[in-house]
Amino acid sequence: MKQLTTDVLICGAGAAGLTLAIDLARRNVVFRLIDKLPSPFAGSRGKGIQPRSQEVFEDLGAIDRIVAVGGTYPPQREYRQDGSYEDSPVAELREATPDEPYLMPLMVPQFLTEAMLRERLAELGHRPHFGCELASFEQDATGVSARIKCAEGEGTLRVGYLVGTDGGKSYVRHALDIDFPGKTLGVRALVADVRLEGLGTDAWHRFNEGTMEQQTSFCPLRGTDMFQLQAPIPMEGDIDFSPEGLTAWAAGRIGRSDIVIREVLWASAFNMNARLADKYQVGRVFIGGDAAHIHPPTGGQGLNTSLQDAYNLGWKLAAVINGAPEKLLATYEEERRPIAAEMLGLSTKLLEAAKNRAGRRRGRETHQLDLSYAESSLSLNKPARSPERLMAGDRAPDAPIRGAAGQPTRLFKLFQGPHWTLLGYQVEREAIAPRRDLHIHTVGVRGDIVDERGYFRDAYGVSAGDWVLVRPDGYVGAIVSSGEIAALFRYLNGVGINT
Repeated sequence: MKQLTTDVLICGAGAAGLTLAIDLARRNVVFRLIDKLPSPFAGSRGKGIQPRSQEVFEDLGAIDRIVAVGGTYPPQREYRQDGSYEDSPVAELREATPDEPYLMPLMVPQFLTEAMLRERLAELGHRPHFGCELASFEQDATGVSARIKCAEGEGTLRVGYLVGTDGGKSYVRHALDIDFPGKTLGVRALVADVRLEGLGTDAWHRFNEGTMEQQTSFCPLRGTDMFQLQAPIPMEGDIDFSPEGLTAWAAGRIGRSDIVIREVLWASAFNMNARLADKYQVGRVFIGGDAAHIHPPTGGQGLNTSLQDAYNLGWKLAAVINGAPEKLLATYEEERRPIAAEMLGLSTKLLEAAKNRAGRRRGRETHQLDLSYAESSLSLNKPARSPERLMAGDRAPDAPIRGAAGQPTRLFKLFQGPHWTLLGYQVEREAIAPRRDLHIHTVGVRGDIVDERGYFRDAYGVSAGDWVLVRPDGYVGAIVSSGEIAALFRYLNGVGINT
């Protein structure tokens, strides 16, 4: 394996690494994606795709195929001691709205989500390199020298930046000597993907919900003929993961001999932890996903937070590689670490509720639509805005609109792609000169989009003369009035969007 040169090396080809790779690929950034596993991860582990992540997948061109291989959550069926049961929804049932097109979480086993992301990456001309391990690395002022071990041999890769999305036991994090404080939550759990007889796929079957010592659930995995077996287990002791062993174990837990496990495809016993890395960046090396934060599975936050780390970092790496100020990269940790802290708090709170037989239904707080970068140095409101209105740093809402040529479309379609988007409401179009990587659209006289029913105006809280700048990751970067246009120019120059 000879010495190679590339812009970015990504270590870890799970959901976060694949998301980052897709984002870099569509920006024509040269990268290499490696994973020390000999083949893709085969388990269902992170199976919930939250509404905000669905928006991310729409932007990346993967949402329809991911929906097609998964499905919605079945109702929870909680069994009583006498064999009777009660069904209830997993999530609050809500209809999509013009500004929030995705309001229900999806169930997609992790191995299917990652397969669809690999398919999307292949369309862009790239693939992960499995069986390739990062053995060591050193960085200096101009780049990182990484030693890689692959089946075909060892070699050195000279890269501009290194990103570790290599899991909770991250080699990259350890090599950087980044502390990973937190706590073990005192819960050990069994999770297994199984084929079985004796239960229908019409419900998520839950037994013994009143006690952590006996809780057991079988969740049908959408897009497959399998169930995910989940249960708290003692902190010590081995589990027989054979079909016969799990069948006998389940019968002892729930008192039913009619549930027969025929095949175990993947299984794990793990201690639940809540941990957050002290740093996300050391020089030219970054960490993200489980390498930066690990969550209990309650609330379905871990996978979603991880892939959104990558979605935040991708456009910033590409911008700096293409000439934007290096300080832009510091906003990755500034923005994403507080989000991870918030999601860790939510996951832990939901775990405590589950222990007490409460809070099984997941509400809006798990959907990640209300996460904001309002305190970020990349968020500009000129003049200051009322907090009741949309603010810079908030998620950019969707809205149905019509093009000037008469065809219906949506704001999300205008945002889709690696560019920035500037929306002007009743403005002088000529006030902003064209710039590379900036798509400009205006509403009003001679505007190219028509806000017939006022959805854009209402969702964004704009007045005549306002400009709204939407970042490549679908968050509002700036809202400025026409009288503050100079501040908008300074902002654009600061993120590398020059005339």
